[in-house]
Amino acid sequence: MKIDIHTHIMPDKMPNWVQKFGYGEFIHLEHSNCKACMMKGDKLFREVEQNCFDVSLRKKDMDDTEVTIQVLSTIPVLFNYWAKPKDGLETSRFFNDHMADAVAKDADRFIAIGTVPMQDIDLAIKEMERCVSELEMPGLEIGSNINGINLDDVQFFPFYKRAEELGCSLFIHPWEMMGEGQMRKYWLPWLVGMPAETARAICSMIFGGVLEKFPKLKVAFAHGGGSFPATIGRIEHGFNVRPDLVAIDNAVNPRDYIGRFWIDSLVHDEKAMRFIINVLGEDKICMGSDYPFPLGEQHPGKLIQEMGFDIKLKEKLLYVNANNWLA
Repeated sequence: MKIDIHTHIMPDKMPNWVQKFGYGEFIHLEHSNCKACMMKGDKLFREVEQNCFDVSLRKKDMDDTEVTIQVLSTIPVLFNYWAKPKDGLETSRFFNDHMADAVAKDADRFIAIGTVPMQDIDLAIKEMERCVSELEMPGLEIGSNINGINLDDVQFFPFYKRAEELGCSLFIHPWEMMGEGQMRKYWLPWLVGMPAETARAICSMIFGGVLEKFPKLKVAFAHGGGSFPATIGRIEHGFNVRPDLVAIDNAVNPRDYIGRFWIDSLVHDEKAMRFIINVLGEDKICMGSDYPFPLGEQHPGKLIQEMGFDIKLKEKLLYVNANNWLA
């Protein structure tokens, strides 16, 4: 069995919200000479393959790579956190209904986690409650920052509190990477910025006391925890030598939070895989591929399956830990 906790999906048709709302750079999809063109207004943003929205192709890919279940989440560019709150709620509901429909048609193969308008916490909580209670989703995906505001900001605490009460799992995905404007060449925002952005999110939730104040919150971070596992020694050292700068909101050693959150397995390297297992623990790593994008693992779970792990560890990494995070 293989559960892929990190996959993205979008509808093949969506409203032209730029025309409807009269502002912004909302994405819509156009099927023309391109395979499919994600458009920001009237400008091409990205060309995507058909398996980004065609569920039948997605299921074929799953069968070909022996993936039992995909956890579906929206593409981060569709978060629309910059939009007016009521418009962000409308787009969130549209994407959530689409993912819920995919699950309803094939619940044996898909689980969905929703998206919410984090620019307005009251509306985000309202949509989270709908996702959990009405759409029967076990969790949500949110960005690593909300319009540049770190995840430790107190405005988000009511959201975490309600997620904890609902048992709503959270998947933190990097987006709007810090420094992106200074490193546009060589795909550096994705190669360098994303790992740093994920570490930013983990450190913010640790140092800001989010994981301390909400101990039952079930949080997973994308891309192998980014640069956090490799820099935990530096992070802990900074905590010890400059508590006046680091421990201002939470006096608990950051290393003590290892084992309190999950990461996905997307590291692309055997040594890195062994390293994150050693640092984060074999119970806190879930298979995640970033399907269907090229920077993801093209054969989900292949690295885990080919590394010579014993059966018990393989099972943990391939599906047991994912079930525990989503439970």
